[in-house]
Amino acid sequence: MPQKVTKAVLPIAGLGTRFLPATKSMPKEMMTLVDRPLIQYAMDEARAAGITDFIFVTAKGKGALVDYFDKAPELEESLKAKGKHDLLEELARTDMPSGAISTIRQQQALGLGHAVWCARRLIGDEPFAVMLPDDVIMSEEPCLKQMVDAQAETGGCMVAAMEVDRDQTSKYGILDVNEGDGSKAVKVNGMVEKPDAAEAPSNLAVIGRYILTPEVLKTLDSQDPGKGGEIQLTDAIAKQIASNAGVWGLKFDGRRFDCGAKAGFLQATVAFGLSRSDLRDDLAAFIKSIDPAELK
Repeated sequence: MPQKVTKAVLPIAGLGTRFLPATKSMPKEMMTLVDRPLIQYAMDEARAAGITDFIFVTAKGKGALVDYFDKAPELEESLKAKGKHDLLEELARTDMPSGAISTIRQQQALGLGHAVWCARRLIGDEPFAVMLPDDVIMSEEPCLKQMVDAQAETGGCMVAAMEVDRDQTSKYGILDVNEGDGSKAVKVNGMVEKPDAAEAPSNLAVIGRYILTPEVLKTLDSQDPGKGGEIQLTDAIAKQIASNAGVWGLKFDGRRFDCGAKAGFLQATVAFGLSRSDLRDDLAAFIKSIDPAELK
């Protein structure tokens, strides 16, 4: 049986330039989706999957991400004094045990594969998850929990996969798979990083959730730069296909929002807002009242 996955790497060293000027003075991962920052959605999903150790791969100016998960004694006392117990419960969800979060600096922007490689000493010789907080997934069962359960059966590496339009394949790592018996987990024959539509082996795209074996780190030790001159994580995973356990793609249940793009962030805000019983009626009424012609 595969070793239990308890560690997660969160690569959060990016500058967030697509959201300037908002990200001039705060990390992109602290941008608020309804009433929680993006980083908390990822952390909540990870904890629901049994993750206990978190490795933040950061850069200068990202200290607010660690501070967010620290205790806030003065605020807690103020809320207690005012009898705001519901807010105290919400605040408690942001607390992390001492030592649960470790930080590593990615001193050069050399790609996602390099960011994961930077965490190698803290990962050690065990399987681990990689989560990209830009990808927020709305699902009944958290996406990473689905992956952890599936990987416990398949072993090897596993990537979260979803179908995209053919004209969108150049934005993703694309899988060549055996469809098999129609199960959610499919064996991967090959992976291509951001292929043109004519060269894509399928329309099944990799999104920002991974469960990887320590062999991936060994591959990254000597991997040459790939597309875009960066160390591509997809290339390192592809080299594990020939291993005994291989690589699997999980067609997860849920809807993914690309919150690294403005349109995706706005779509997620509407979707998560409508999912909330305390916000749904007012938000739905407002959306119905909008006349697009008046907004031009």
